[in-house]
Amino acid sequence: MAPDPRHSDPPHDPAGDPDEHDLRLATAAQQGDRAALAELLARYQDRLYTVCVRMLGNRQTATDLTQDAFVRLIQGLGSFDGKSRFSTWAIRVTMNACLTHLRGARLRRHASLDGPERGGSGDRPGWSGEPGVEPGPDQRVQLSERRGLVAAGLDLLEPDQRALLILRDVQDLPYEQIAAALDIPLGTVKSRIFRARLALRGHIESLQRGRQGAPPEPFQAVPRTRPNP
Repeated sequence: MAPDPRHSDPPHDPAGDPDEHDLRLATAAQQGDRAALAELLARYQDRLYTVCVRMLGNRQTATDLTQDAFVRLIQGLGSFDGKSRFSTWAIRVTMNACLTHLRGARLRRHASLDGPERGGSGDRPGWSGEPGVEPGPDQRVQLSERRGLVAAGLDLLEPDQRALLILRDVQDLPYEQIAAALDIPLGTVKSRIFRARLALRGHIESLQRGRQGAPPEPFQAVPRTRPNP
């Protein structure tokens, strides 16, 4: 049974800092403590599954890739030196598994409208009414359509752009962790996220025009510069 992506963060550690607890578990696991390894993987099962399902848009494929990521984590645990957060390292390994899968298989990008909701905070789609108040029938229809458009738009993005938005807008990672997880310069993270959001908006607008019966217009997120003669 697939993990529940609504609970994607490692459990709270009552003994102190969760990052420190991760480090203690990782160190113990490196020394052969199987119980520590099992606890460490359990802490990240839901979170890594969420990364995979958002990247791939398919629950079964996401489950398979989560298991692949776990294998990579176990095999590469000896290389984890504790200089970065374990969460950052684990997400990097998982994201690399997803990107390798997408690039290698050249998957067709189909919207997964029956998958978990994409959203959570900020400008992401979701019910933004009063806490504890359920949306009415008309609002539920509008929210469902909006989520479907966002899901379809995300699936149309290039994998690298999708990864940026998932880490920032779904996982709520700070820019420093995104840079470390994707191995890109910190100074380019904001600009790349901006371009990814611009591309997503263009895809959504194109999809909306298509649903309204008008032929979608081509959208170019970043103007291309002409090469020097």
